[in-house]
Amino acid sequence: MDVDRVVATEAAEQLIDELRRAHGELMFHQSGGCCDGSSPMCFVKGEFRVGESDLWLGVIHGCDFYMAADQYAYMAGTQLVIDVTPGRGSSFSLEIPTGKRFITRSRRFDGGELCALPPTRRGSEPS
Repeated sequence: MDVDRVVATEAAEQLIDELRRAHGELMFHQSGGCCDGSSPMCFVKGEFRVGESDLWLGVIHGCDFYMAADQYAYMAGTQLVIDVTPGRGSSFSLEIPTGKRFITRSRRFDGGELCALPPTRRGSEPS
């Protein structure tokens, strides 16, 4: 059974494609900070410095996805579903000028899925 910790909806994939055409390779980071809330933020790959306190959770539509480890502790039992909603977020994410913003929805893993999850790794570890 293949289980992903993070997936993207079709709408998110379409927005990622739009941003990739404009900016090149992309990456995502989700923190629990005060300025960006807990929204997934999209950056040009390498423009956000991933550190020891970040976990690599997987790839969505060709983009690495990281989350702050302390935030992940609250979300470890759920699959993150990256989606898009109309509106302008209050972060530094690349999609802000489009009038759309990425959001995270989640669903709880069942027991079998939890056992099948691939390992996370510290963000600063090489892939």
